[in-house]
Parts: sequence; structure tokens; C-alpha cells
Amino acid sequence: MADPSSHQAQEGDPQSLWQQSDLLGLLSTPQPVQPVQAAGEPEPAEGPAEQPTAKGAIELPPLAARNGTCAPQACPGTLLIIDTETTALSPDQGQCIEVGAILFAVSQRCVLTQVSFLLPCEHNPAEAINGIAAAATQVVQPWQAALSCFEAMVEQCDAVLAHNASFDRQWFGSGQGPLKAINKPWICSMEDMRWPPQRQLKANPSVRDLALAHGVPVWAAHRALTDCIYLAQVLERCEGLEGLLQAALEPRLLFRAKLSYSERQRAKEAGFRWNDPIQGAWTRRLSEREAQALPFPVQQVQQTGTEATSWAASA
Repeated sequence: MADPSSHQAQEGDPQSLWQQSDLLGLLSTPQPVQPVQAAGEPEPAEGPAEQPTAKGAIELPPLAARNGTCAPQACPGTLLIIDTETTALSPDQGQCIEVGAILFAVSQRCVLTQVSFLLPCEHNPAEAINGIAAAATQVVQPWQAALSCFEAMVEQCDAVLAHNASFDRQWFGSGQGPLKAINKPWICSMEDMRWPPQRQLKANPSVRDLALAHGVPVWAAHRALTDCIYLAQVLERCEGLEGLLQAALEPRLLFRAKLSYSERQRAKEAGFRWNDPIQGAWTRRLSEREAQALPFPVQQVQQTGTEATSWAASA
């Protein structure tokens, strides 16, 4: 989740660090002035209330079998919410120096267990982003015991949830540290979950935007457990969470938007990314239902490599 490049995934999006939100400012949004009704004028007929929707929101068909090939996924009973802080963008360049995790009960909408620990490192070039000094990671502390607790939480969960999951997942089983591979289904709260349109979230929302849209105060950022707490509180407030998780676990493939250059904004609003991972194309991982629900044509991309294989295995 702490991938600094995620802010630049879409064409023209500036990179920026989180800032403390002015919640009072959010509450003081001016309300529209209601017109004054003239004396004796009949009451206007009231139609159904119009729900606000976000641009590019994908309205999915019902989650049901399609010709016997697309059955609903089982809803996980427990989620392990994970976040990492790292010294670089990939295990080839650096290491994971902090893990935060919360074991969350879906039906009860509550936190069961949580843990956070630092892993020792010599240098942290990303200190300006995550605020973790290398010297702090070298202070004597029982990180091995915390890691054992984390591994027990992994065994207990039915699925793992992370924001920008492809970034966090690469640090587990990389061979560059003590973190073992996690052989559980992964759900990305940024790319896989289709949040209700009335939340007015853009495609691929940040944790900050996701939290504020659900009434969760944003009081700090860029530490692993803090971000996990935000996600847990979002899930606590989420109506229809089981359905969202079922849809998020549907198998996903990479699709390319078949749009002209002048129509590129439509792809961007629908959450497609430019040059990532296919150069010169707007692409996004979608389920079969999501691809069929789009208002423009798409083409499935045949992709090879370990990343595509791992995503297919987790679905």
C-alpha cells in the first residue's frame, strides 16, 4: 500500500503525500438554497430520490451463475488486513521494514487480533515517505515473536485484504527477508472491490479517500498498522460487505480498452491505467461480469509472467 508510484499510475496524476484532512471544512460545505414556494402554488410532485454516483463506476449484473461457468464465490469468514512499509519499490531494490496486520471477522464486523512490528534494516532511503528511521528498526525488540503471531493470523484467515495488494504481496516469499509466502486468496481494496456508487469514489481510490467517504477520520498516514485500522473501520461501516467480497474474489484477467485517443478519458474514469503493465495501452484487471458491464468495448490481453500466474492462482 505504501508504493509511492501508485500516485502516478494514471496519466497526469501528480504525486503527493497525504495531508491532515480538515474535517471541519468537510462539514461546512454550503447547502443549496431551496426555492421559495409562492402562496397557493400546488406542491410539486416528488419523484424518487436521485442517488449521487461516481464517474466511471461499474454497475455489475447480479452475482449468479452464467451458463454454468461463473458461479458465486464463497464469502470469507475472516480477513487478514495487511499493510507493509518498505525501503524501495521492489524486493530487488530494498526490503520490507514494517508489517501491520488485523484479523477481521466479516459477519461480526469487528477486529479479532492485530499486530505490528519493525524488521531490522541498515538503511532506509524511503524514510522521508514512511517516517521510519533505520536506527529505530535496530532497537532491540521481540520482532521474532510478533512475526510468529502474524504467521498464526495468516493460518487463521480465509483471505488476505490489502490496498494496492500487488505491491504488498511481492514482499512475502521473495527470499529477501523472513516473510514467508502467503498461500491464501488476496483481495485488493483499491482495484478489486467495487464500492457503492453513492460513496462517490473515483476508480482505484486512495485509503484516505476511502476512509473519508465512510466517515472515518484520517489522523495519520504511512505507518502500516494505521492504514490497516482505516481499512478495518471502513469494513465495519460497509453495508453489503459480503457481496463486495464475493465479487472481489471472482477470477480476473487483464483487459485493454478499445477506445480512440480522443476517448481516453473514459478509460481513465473507469480505472484503467496507461502504460501499466502494457506499454501504449489503457489496461485493467477485470472479472468477466465487470468486462461485460463496461459502457465501451475491451479486449482480453494474453499476459505471461509470474505476476499474471500468481493472480490467477489466488482467485
